[in-house]
Amino acid sequence: MYVRDARNRDEAWLLDHIEAMELDETAFRSRDYVIAVDERENERAGFGRVRIHKTDDGEVCELTSIGVLEEWRGQGVGAHVVERLVTTARDDGFEVVYSLTGEPDYLAQFGFERIEVEQLPDKLQDRLTEKQDSLEPDAVPMRIEAERFRMPSHLREAFKGAHPAEEDTEPQEGPEDFGIDPDEATYKYDTGG
Repeated sequence: MYVRDARNRDEAWLLDHIEAMELDETAFRSRDYVIAVDERENERAGFGRVRIHKTDDGEVCELTSIGVLEEWRGQGVGAHVVERLVTTARDDGFEVVYSLTGEPDYLAQFGFERIEVEQLPDKLQDRLTEKQDSLEPDAVPMRIEAERFRMPSHLREAFKGAHPAEEDTEPQEGPEDFGIDPDEATYKYDTGG
């Protein structure tokens, strides 16, 4: 498993999963994303985005649209996507990275701290309002000094052996499979008798 920059050919996959997970696709550019990939099967497992906002005082960095496919959750995939995004932001000269999230406990494990709305740059205050009104009513502002990011060791270890959860290939049989209406407990089909 590794995390790489998104490529143009990842665009349709990203847009499909962003929509399915009901994440923010505002000002979508595939080159802003990173993708976690299982090198054994070349299967994409998760993604996230660094979004740069230009302000009168310079640029502000926001992490957004972080998602992990269900069969890959709980294995450190999202943690490594977040790590790559923070590292990218730091390497691009951002000392502070923000996120507007409905999952503050998740980001807190890496050193993100919840802040008051007034502590956000104006541009992100507007983004927070938009996000709360449209996609994520429970979104709260968080920030981290990029140098202070920390990866919990259990997530680093989980990522090393990450693999997709087994899918249940046998469909669950229900009463309808036997001609029984579960609401009426009667036979749906005339058996000729």
